[in-house]
Amino acid sequence: MNIREYREKLEEKILSKNAKLSCESKGREKNEKKCDIRTEFQRDRDRIIHSKAFRRLKHKTQVFLSPEGDHYRTRLTHTLEVSQISRTISRALQLNEDLTEAISLGHDLGHTPFGHTGEHMLNKLNKKGFNHNEQSLRIVTFLERRKEKEKGLNLTYEVRDGILNHTGEKIPVTLEGQLVKICDRVAYINHDIDDSIRGNILNIRDLPKDSIKELGETHGNRINTMIKDIIINSKDNNYITMSEEIKYYTDKLRRFMFENVYYNKKAKREDGKAEYLVEQLYNYYINHIDKIPFEFRDNPGDIDDFVCDYIAGMTDRYALKKFNNIFVPSPWEE
Repeated sequence: MNIREYREKLEEKILSKNAKLSCESKGREKNEKKCDIRTEFQRDRDRIIHSKAFRRLKHKTQVFLSPEGDHYRTRLTHTLEVSQISRTISRALQLNEDLTEAISLGHDLGHTPFGHTGEHMLNKLNKKGFNHNEQSLRIVTFLERRKEKEKGLNLTYEVRDGILNHTGEKIPVTLEGQLVKICDRVAYINHDIDDSIRGNILNIRDLPKDSIKELGETHGNRINTMIKDIIINSKDNNYITMSEEIKYYTDKLRRFMFENVYYNKKAKREDGKAEYLVEQLYNYYINHIDKIPFEFRDNPGDIDDFVCDYIAGMTDRYALKKFNNIFVPSPWEE
């Protein structure tokens, strides 16, 4: 018995009856020889961590565009916080922590530069629409390369499903995927409050008093309350949920954030410029498709897909650089 087989047997012994066992995965689109050391979900996690798309998340906006301070969240730190919260609950519920981690780390790979501002603009410009979760799936299916001539990361069905359905109305097929879906919200509500207070967009006294009373006055206390509530109300169930009370106060806090931060004119004062930048890049590449690297054009889809693939893959600073190179004249040098 090799290490991977030992781990699979161990999963059968210690995981909940509702967990997704590695040995019971629906598998990959292309069959591969199994690893002697890692389970299928461990391999998926490693492939995501080593991908270029994952590394680019460190320079992509979470809420505040290209913040000067070192302590503001980026799309990468958001991803890591989702992963940690999800893993804590997954372990407590005896779910498959490797599957949970793989979905967590891959869920936002398709996010655009400038956060949801970039996403909304690409959705407006592309006649077929654009959603970051669908783009995340497209990245792991086609755009990333593990080998020079092999498209995609060839992830398991369960990880791909969790990535695609981490947002939206569809429910992931595994409890691990459902867990990431709810922990994504737990993470961004709380860390966006933290960043908004740091950025002088909010004062702690502005937050809904009843939500703060029930959930906690500090960042850590609120997350702890939500984590414990999810564990208590999901234990031994075939679904992941919060209690009605904690869900009510969490949703109220989320609505407050939309009204006072996500749509706040001060926090979003640069969004109009970001929208203009993305729109100009889109129109330019639609008319200059040869300027897009071949690796983006060598995939299923049409011109709109290739342009979205290229722009969505850009970091904030790379998008700014491309815009300046294309549209801003350079000074004359003798």
